[in-house]
Amino acid sequence: MIVIGLTGSIGMGKSTLGRFFAARGAALLDADALVHRLYRGAAVAPVGVAFPAAVREGFVDRAALSAEIARRPEALAEIEAIVHPIVRAEQAAWLGRARSAGRSFAVLDIPLLLETGGERRVDVVVVASAPAEVQRERVLTRPGMTVAKFEQIVARQMPDAEKRRRSHFVVDTSGAMECADRQAADILRALAPVAAARSFRG
Repeated sequence: MIVIGLTGSIGMGKSTLGRFFAARGAALLDADALVHRLYRGAAVAPVGVAFPAAVREGFVDRAALSAEIARRPEALAEIEAIVHPIVRAEQAAWLGRARSAGRSFAVLDIPLLLETGGERRVDVVVVASAPAEVQRERVLTRPGMTVAKFEQIVARQMPDAEKRRRSHFVVDTSGAMECADRQAADILRALAPVAAARSFRG
């Protein structure tokens, strides 16, 4: 099985690209969705110890955590130190299940893959990319998004050019999504011989 690390800055079409991979038979794990589940499960107790005001009605309130980070920026590193090990353990278990199920490809959709050194835990890095003006236009149409919030998010992310440089494959998502879908198919086709060889070796 080949583990693909899928990443891309906000508004680059990463999640849509992940669905294209899944539609072609790859197992897909969305890291953001996983964190949402953990904030209602395994992460509640440890986060509650460090940030008691962020746990409400038995789950972690992401808005409360965001407010804490805005008030005290160093809180972000503290939250990550708590949550990231739980996320990695869940990812490892999920990959084990995908491998046992005989999947050829497993895609980990991780927004901050390169920022957190996650490329060391995958075989291939795929980056979804689009021009900055396309990214900005997409993001600013989201409910509740402001220019200030957008700029704050982008400031925490690695520049797109650097992500492109450190990737194995770059998918241009600036045009019709059918084009991105074809690029996803091309990537899986290129990797298929390696996946087959690994499957043969067991």
